[in-house]
Amino acid sequence: MITYEELTPSERKVWDGFPAGRRVDLSGLKDRRRTVRASVLRALLLRASGEPGDEASLLNVVGARVTGSLILNGCEIRHLLMLEDCELEGRVSLAGATTQAIGFVGCRLPGIWAPSARIGGRLDLRRSIIGNVDYNPLQLLHTHIAGALRLDDAVVIAPGRLALSAGGLQMDGAIVGDRMRTEGGVLLPGARLSGGLFMADAHLSCPDGTAFGADNATASSMRCAFTVEGAVRLRGVQVADLLSFEGANLTTLSVVGARAAELDLRFAVPPTSVDLRNVQVSWAYDAAATWPSELRLHGFTYDSLDGSDAAARLGWIRRNPAYAAQPYEQLAGHFRRVGHDDEARRVLLAKQRHRRATARPLSRVWGYLFDATVGYGYRPWLAAVWLAVLVPAATLVFGSHTPIPVKKGEGAPFNALVYTLDLLIPIGGLGQRTAWYWPDQTVQWLAYLLIAIGWALTTAIVAGATRALVKT
Repeated sequence: MITYEELTPSERKVWDGFPAGRRVDLSGLKDRRRTVRASVLRALLLRASGEPGDEASLLNVVGARVTGSLILNGCEIRHLLMLEDCELEGRVSLAGATTQAIGFVGCRLPGIWAPSARIGGRLDLRRSIIGNVDYNPLQLLHTHIAGALRLDDAVVIAPGRLALSAGGLQMDGAIVGDRMRTEGGVLLPGARLSGGLFMADAHLSCPDGTAFGADNATASSMRCAFTVEGAVRLRGVQVADLLSFEGANLTTLSVVGARAAELDLRFAVPPTSVDLRNVQVSWAYDAAATWPSELRLHGFTYDSLDGSDAAARLGWIRRNPAYAAQPYEQLAGHFRRVGHDDEARRVLLAKQRHRRATARPLSRVWGYLFDATVGYGYRPWLAAVWLAVLVPAATLVFGSHTPIPVKKGEGAPFNALVYTLDLLIPIGGLGQRTAWYWPDQTVQWLAYLLIAIGWALTTAIVAGATRALVKT
């Protein structure tokens, strides 16, 4: 137990100022005169109420050099703590503790270890430099923070490790990390961020691993306008409002299985890879200038997609590394919902052409024929074009030659136009095709060719009509 008599002059200033919540500034003193033992701070924070008003006192110290480690594991702390511009020799340990608001603003300290702690207000780490070579400096595993976690302008140093380890973190307020800098990863798997996460102009560095990860986290909103060296992973994240990467500078992003009301992918520069598989959003925003080189879209669903026509969006889909039907169908559905049926048909035609490129040789031959004749059913007017070219051309050829009747004196007189139509229409008959043949083998082979073309056109038209009816 610490007695008043054994306190140093600087410690007595802190001790005397505590009951009234007075701000004790030691910054103007030399090193030894501004030194305060961590055990003294601990004794004050754990001091029971002795006088009226003492129950919720503020321990507010500025410019102190704190020696030793501040160990408060499992303690119930009823007083507020605010250290400003202090240097802490050892880490702060709050494992399992219950506290009021805590602040280390503009401080230098090795780390804060607070797994399973309950902090009744904000945890304020603005402008602080936190780091240690032996362990992860910020550990907030399953910590409950009733206020905000302020990391504005903070620097957290943990090369090759985790700068912030906060799996299962529960926030009633927001995480604010504007202009935050880290060497090491920031991981918040399974975190509950009721107040959202905001990181503008932050710089997170973990080149060989995950620089920012929040797999299976839930949040009201997440606005990640950061610069990242390393991977960004938010797989299975659930965001009630906006999940935004507007202005972000990153290399790889994976949000597989995420859910959000709005998704903003307007990056500052194009990423190398973005994985949107099985993501569900109501609105999606992006910019063609920052589309990634590789974009995995299978299972990505949206009610509305901001901007770009079908031609541009087809280039967007082709950034998917392998053929998948769903991205095309999803995009076509979007164009239908906004009343652009022509654009929808263009997308579905592109889908068939992409699929054809992955098919076996025989299927590709049929695909080319189906495409050339009726555009896979999305351009049925092509059949009329073929007929408009073939009928007059073949009529001219047949009219310039003399056929031989199969049975002399029987059948209708030869008519080149009707004969041509009879060849091209395989169903039924006009009585010309079976009544005449050609002594000139070249003309006879032309007749055979028209019969084959007629079957192909008819089959393609029927298939196209069927597809159109199914789509409507």
